Amino acid sequence: MALPRRRNLSYNRFRSLVKFISAISGVLLILFAFLSFLAPSPNESQHFHLRHHHNSFNAVVEDPVTSGDSVFHVPSSGGKLDRDIWSSRNAKFFYGCSNVSAKFAKAEAVSRPTRYLAIATSGGLNQQRTGITDAVVAARILNATLVVPKLDQKSFWKDASNFSEIFDVDWFISSLSKDVKIIKQLPKRGGKSWTPYTMRVPRKCSERCYQNRVLPVILKRHHAVQLNKFDYRLANKLDTDLQKLRCRVNYHALKFADPILEMGKTLVHRMRMRSKRYIALHLRFEPDMLAFSGCDYGGGEKERNELGAIRKRWKTLHKNNPDKQRRQGKCPLTPEEVGLMLRALGYGSDVHIYVASGEVYGGEETLRPLKSLFPNFYSKDTIATKEELAPFSSFSSRMAALDFIVCDESDVFVTNNNGNMARILAGRRSNMTWEAFASRVRTFQRGFMGEPKEVRPGRGEFHENPSACICEDSEAREKATTYSRGKKNGKLDDSSRKKEVIVSDDQNDYDDNDEPRWPDLDDDENQVWPQEKLHYNGTGSDYDAVISDEPELEEMLSD
Repeated sequence: MALPRRRNLSYNRFRSLVKFISAISGVLLILFAFLSFLAPSPNESQHFHLRHHHNSFNAVVEDPVTSGDSVFHVPSSGGKLDRDIWSSRNAKFFYGCSNVSAKFAKAEAVSRPTRYLAIATSGGLNQQRTGITDAVVAARILNATLVVPKLDQKSFWKDASNFSEIFDVDWFISSLSKDVKIIKQLPKRGGKSWTPYTMRVPRKCSERCYQNRVLPVILKRHHAVQLNKFDYRLANKLDTDLQKLRCRVNYHALKFADPILEMGKTLVHRMRMRSKRYIALHLRFEPDMLAFSGCDYGGGEKERNELGAIRKRWKTLHKNNPDKQRRQGKCPLTPEEVGLMLRALGYGSDVHIYVASGEVYGGEETLRPLKSLFPNFYSKDTIATKEELAPFSSFSSRMAALDFIVCDESDVFVTNNNGNMARILAGRRSNMTWEAFASRVRTFQRGFMGEPKEVRPGRGEFHENPSACICEDSEAREKATTYSRGKKNGKLDDSSRKKEVIVSDDQNDYDDNDEPRWPDLDDDENQVWPQEKLHYNGTGSDYDAVISDEPELEEMLSD
């Protein structure tokens, strides 16, 4: 009988303890509810929105940024970090690899003399560049002779430049002569100019798509076809040799014309004279772009009225919830947000920044916070004279090409219009210290620092993630691993002390620093055809819902 009594005593004590804990918890919950009731509800003034582009910074960067009861101290230095913010940890283990394989036949063996492919590009400079790259591959798929692509001269960007005024056309033809036969214009037919049959193909059209859709038209009817609005009309996933051809076009064959190249080199030299290293920022903050985004940038009723009026031009755009857009990372970062992000990543006020941008909404008022954070602020207009820029200033693509060169040669490249970057600063923050903010930025930025192979092969657009163009130097990595282990154990042999050899692709004049583009907007031809299965990339755009019966909108977003 003693054992059951002892068990009952323990059980009663346990029940008493549970009741006591429940009572305490209930009191705490009531207290919490009472305090919550007394506390003022969150509003626009009490949250630290990083999107305000008015005077949130004083002239001295060390001064605090205040919002309601929040105090946000932004240091002028980048602080002490555990990594070199100017270099890649892993780039030395990779090199450019675009060489053709032995099984890839030469152009003279596969090109058919009665097949001609012409294309008309679409959009701004960088979208046209992707179209040119894909056109070469499409010609190879069709075993056709490619006519030098026509550049878009009628779109939103209104640039009358032809191919040879932007790119070195002779180098383009000769450097690809073993892959695809290229001519400057269609031959005459019966002594008269030859007008090709015009058509369009779906977005992300596969090899089979071209063979089923375009080749029959060439063979049976016209022998010369022009594919219009040629932007993102080739699948991401292709045979390896075709992907390598893409690499050769984009990184070897597309050289800028000499006047652009020389002026670009001059701008880079002037940036290097000012500082050993510099950041290039591609800043897209035009009124049209902001109106399309449907986001709130802190400009109050005036901003909402101005951007709302622009937005009404596009009938296909529905009304957005600005807060939802920002929470989902769909809002381009403001110049101030970009500056705070860079400071949080470790870049101090002494860093030199080159800004490539068009018209900035709000002008100098919008740029002031960024300039306060980074006083060494430059653009092509500030480091070159009007006379030097005169041959380029009336042509948007030529001006964009100059920016491309300076950005490509920079030590760090940053853009404000990528959804993933916007997520870093999404949401509302109250009473957050600088240390907490900087820590969160560094955490969320992991995987978006430009390291090789950060993105899994096959993910993303080819031009954003050209995995087929990048090979790993396993020998160099093994040496580095051996050295690291030996250093950790205090034992280093002679072989591990040798200087590492970085293998590079000596023909690669331009790395893959092309700006992240705005969404590829599908048209009504983007469908799976009955006779084939197209392979589409699984990554979606934030703006996939927008259809392309608004041509000006699509052209504006392209670059």
